[in-house]
Amino acid sequence: MNTKVYKSSDENAVDEAVASIKYGNLAIIPTDTVYGVAAYPEIGAAIEKIYEAKARDGKKPIAFLASDIDVIERLANISEESIQLADKHWPGALTLILQMKSGGYEGFRIPDHNLAREIIRQCGGLLKVTSANLSGEPDTCTAESAIAAIGDYADICIDDGKSPGGIASTVIKDDPEKGLTILRQGSVKI
Repeated sequence: MNTKVYKSSDENAVDEAVASIKYGNLAIIPTDTVYGVAAYPEIGAAIEKIYEAKARDGKKPIAFLASDIDVIERLANISEESIQLADKHWPGALTLILQMKSGGYEGFRIPDHNLAREIIRQCGGLLKVTSANLSGEPDTCTAESAIAAIGDYADICIDDGKSPGGIASTVIKDDPEKGLTILRQGSVKI
């Protein structure tokens, strides 16, 4: 696939990314941590394409990036402790693994990146997003490195220069019985 690259300053960048994602394609988008590869959560084939692009173990879940906390609260149970963390670190580099109202657990994060949140908002408030690199390889902090890693699978890339964070998010699981557990220490120090 020939990845179309749009500068983040291009007035068509967000619309093109949203249209591509809604069509079922993958998009490489900038975030506040590293570049991510995004897919529409309602299109199973797009999620499968992320696993294929990254050569990722199919049992390893892909978190949601959300446009705001209201979207998350409709789907997941958020304890008072998680709300306090969210108030302090969202938008930002904190992923909370929350118990879904429908059962099971999912990871959620609200990125501190206006363009990413706008793409997510226009796609309905949630996208499945993971780092745009091959599994086990270093994270990608530029559009060029993301395209080099997984560009054969992405229809579009939004180039916003070097990602400001460069370090993946901190991941915390909120288990109603066990409380909060840090699963990965990232850029947010807890």
